[in-house]
Amino acid sequence: MEATHELHDEQNLTGYPAGGGRVEFLLFQQHRSSTWDAGLLLGRGQRKSKVLASDNEYSARARPWLLILTAGMVRGYMDVADKLEDGVRSKKADPGGFRRYISSSRSAAGRLSLQFAEIFMPFQKGKDDPIPLAFSFPSGSAAPVPELSRASVGMPLQSTEIEAAQKHAVERGILLETCRAAGAPDDTAKALDLFKSGSAQVSRAEFLTGMADSLYQQAQLYDRRKLDDPEKVKIFSNLALGALKDAPQSKRTKELSEKIQKGMKK
Repeated sequence: MEATHELHDEQNLTGYPAGGGRVEFLLFQQHRSSTWDAGLLLGRGQRKSKVLASDNEYSARARPWLLILTAGMVRGYMDVADKLEDGVRSKKADPGGFRRYISSSRSAAGRLSLQFAEIFMPFQKGKDDPIPLAFSFPSGSAAPVPELSRASVGMPLQSTEIEAAQKHAVERGILLETCRAAGAPDDTAKALDLFKSGSAQVSRAEFLTGMADSLYQQAQLYDRRKLDDPEKVKIFSNLALGALKDAPQSKRTKELSEKIQKGMKK
């Protein structure tokens, strides 16, 4: 499986509205199919820029989903890289040939994290409240990916198993990021209840707190032991703090703010 995903070719947009709303409409409709297929919509900057720049009837619904989707993919690839790296460290060797997957997964996570930041910055300037979660609750399981659990203790995996683990890790990441954005971190049952009405929405403050948490987690990708980019650690941490400024103070926001500031001092 490729670590990067591109938007469908132009001919696959046939039948969707013309003009600036075509990509947003495609994103809005994509929740009707599988979560993983939605991931194929990311990439190719020219078309993605329509989502960022245009303002139409679909964009308010598409952007929150695009943020969650991108954050989930970042989370999934980060998890793949971290678990495989744990396996290499536990064996003090690389019998499973994990290092190339660690490198490609971190690179993919890095590219997607930059997309996430690019989407989030204009979103943060908006005033929509509440935020519509206009998509079906993601499929998948919140349980740890079995293949990655085995790999983390040094058990070798076949390439097909690693590819399956990547897919499942991203599905899991999207599910957990949905919970985070809905104000129910790691609580799939609580988040699912929110979607049962068919018109899920969450307060802007709650959504921004979830995005701040995602930004903080993505800042860890640029730690010196991973992609080693201190400037990006600072950028993502500052974006996270900026998101929290737009949310009323609570126990959760206070703890997260302290955690972010502590991380910036490392």
